Amino acid sequence: MSNKLINYLETAGLNWAVPVVRLCRGEDAREQASELFTKVGLPLIAVLVFLLVWSVGASQVKTSLGVLPGPTAVWHQAVNLYDEHQVQRDKADAFYQRQEERNAAKLERNPDAEIKWREYTGKPTFFDQIGTSLLTVFTGFVLASLIAIPVGVACGLSPKLYGAISPLVQIFKPVSPLAWLPIVTMVVSAVYISDDPLFQKSFITSAVTVTLCSLWPTLINTAVAVASIDKDWINVGRVIRLNWSTQVFKIAIPAALPMIFTGLRLSLGVGWMVLIAAEMLAQNPGLGKFVWDEFQNGSSDSLGRIMVAVITIGIIGFLLDWLMLTLQGLLSHQKVAGN
Repeated sequence: MSNKLINYLETAGLNWAVPVVRLCRGEDAREQASELFTKVGLPLIAVLVFLLVWSVGASQVKTSLGVLPGPTAVWHQAVNLYDEHQVQRDKADAFYQRQEERNAAKLERNPDAEIKWREYTGKPTFFDQIGTSLLTVFTGFVLASLIAIPVGVACGLSPKLYGAISPLVQIFKPVSPLAWLPIVTMVVSAVYISDDPLFQKSFITSAVTVTLCSLWPTLINTAVAVASIDKDWINVGRVIRLNWSTQVFKIAIPAALPMIFTGLRLSLGVGWMVLIAAEMLAQNPGLGKFVWDEFQNGSSDSLGRIMVAVITIGIIGFLLDWLMLTLQGLLSHQKVAGN
C-alpha cells in the first residue's frame, strides 16, 4: 500500500512528501530526515532569506509613490483585495435577491407578466480578474494545441512539409506579443461583428494573441519527436497495412508523447507570460488590466497591489507548470500500467 502511495506522490510531483511516508513505515530516520530537509527545509530557508532581503531592501527604495512596499505591506494589500472581493460578492447577492423579490411580486400581481433578468454590473474584483486571465490563457492554449499538434505530426512524418514550414516557424516564433496585438485587434474588429456578442472583443484579441505566441514550442517539439521515431515502427505499420490515421494515433503520437508534453508545458508558460502584456493593451479585464489600472491610478496603495499581482502571477505560473507535469506523469504511469 505504501509503495503505491509513493508512486502516486512521485507521479503527482509531490516528491517532498515521499520521505514522510517512508518515515511512517519505519525506514532509516536519519536518511529520510536528511532527504526531507533537502526537499522542504532548504526551499523554506531560501524563501525566508528572500523575504528578509526584500524587507530590508524595500525600505531603502523610495519612489514617487512612497517607499517600496515590503512583505508586510504587500500582505496587507492582499487582505484588502480579499475584503473588497467579499464586499462586491455581498452587493451582487443583495442585487440578485432584490431582483428575485421584485420579479416574484410582479408575477404575483400578473402571472403573464414579462420578467427581465439583469446581470450584476459591478466592478470586477481582483479574484474575478484572476478567473478571467485563467479562462483567456486556457482558451488560447487549447487553440494553439489544436493547431500545433496536428501540424507538428504532419511535419514529423513528412520531411518535405517540415522543410517547407520551417522558415515560417523561424520567422514568426520570435515575434513579440506587442507586435501581434495591433494586427490581431484590427482583424478581430473587422471579422467579429455581432449585435449580441458571446465574448468581448478584448477577450478574443487576448486569446488569439496567446495562441499566436504559444503554439511554436508545441509545434517544434511535436515535429522533432515524430521525426525521431524509430523508422522500423513506421515500416512495420506499413507492412501490416495500417492506414495513415492508425499509424498516427497508434504509433506516432504515443511514441512522441513525452516531447509533446514538454512542448505543451513550454507553450503554457509562454502563453501565461504573453497574456499579461496582451491584457494590458487589449484591456481584457484580467490580471494584466489590473496591473495597468493600478499603475495609472498612482495611489499610495498601488505599488503594494501591483506586487500582490506579480506574486499571484508567479504562483499561478508555477501551478500551471506543475499541473502539466503531473498530467504528463499520470498519462505515462497509465501507459506503463497498461503495458
